[in-house]
Amino acid sequence: MRIRNSFIPVRGVGATTERRMWENGIREWAEFRVDRAPGVGATTASRIESFVDEASERLDDGDARFFDERFPSGERWRLYEDFRDGACFFDIETTGLSPERDRVTTVSFHRDGETTTLVQGEDLSAEAVRAQFDAADLLVTFNGARFDVPFLETSLGTDVDTPHLDLMYPCKKIGLSGGLKPIEKELGIARDGPEITGHDAVRLWHEYERGDERALERLVSYNRDDTVNLRTLADIVAGRLHRETVPDDDPIGTSLGAD
Repeated sequence: MRIRNSFIPVRGVGATTERRMWENGIREWAEFRVDRAPGVGATTASRIESFVDEASERLDDGDARFFDERFPSGERWRLYEDFRDGACFFDIETTGLSPERDRVTTVSFHRDGETTTLVQGEDLSAEAVRAQFDAADLLVTFNGARFDVPFLETSLGTDVDTPHLDLMYPCKKIGLSGGLKPIEKELGIARDGPEITGHDAVRLWHEYERGDERALERLVSYNRDDTVNLRTLADIVAGRLHRETVPDDDPIGTSLGAD
């Protein structure tokens, strides 16, 4: 689903009203006419028109933040298709769960087909992380809102304010629960590297600190797989949500393939 298909950022327009508009041929902003929008009063129609005028310019400018702030939290997955090419998929590994006591060990970023990994003690710094985020239109994580982002902010002393899509919540909307690895297996998303766990990731870091370079290679491979697979997961989840949201007979299309 494209952002231009969405009217729910407008106050007074909920999912039912939006769906009714689609069913009456108003499938995107340019097609809005108040006489084709049954149940939409004059005040709401005026809000829609004002929103469309500003949103069209913001979308042309690639202003993901504008839409991140206006879409309901449960519908921010709709930003993905428009900002997919400029999205940064990222994941961190740490020595534990407490940002006050534990350390970030590796951070991997996957953007524009390339994957970059920063390593503690080598090139991991607040500035390097900030450079990756500043170059992105949208951050995509799994459980990043509760873990990765606050951990980075606390341990590195940096603020993360790039628009953020945490896939854990859209996954739950389509019945995919649990951690990233079980969801990958349920969807048939394969990994290139070794099958290890979060506990293994901590162990590998400590082995690396004791001088085992191969342990770091395995840890980095694991971390990089997380980020690369997030793109596949995001494609699947956004595609499913599109098909669940749009009426079966409505011609609103998506460039995201079926899983």
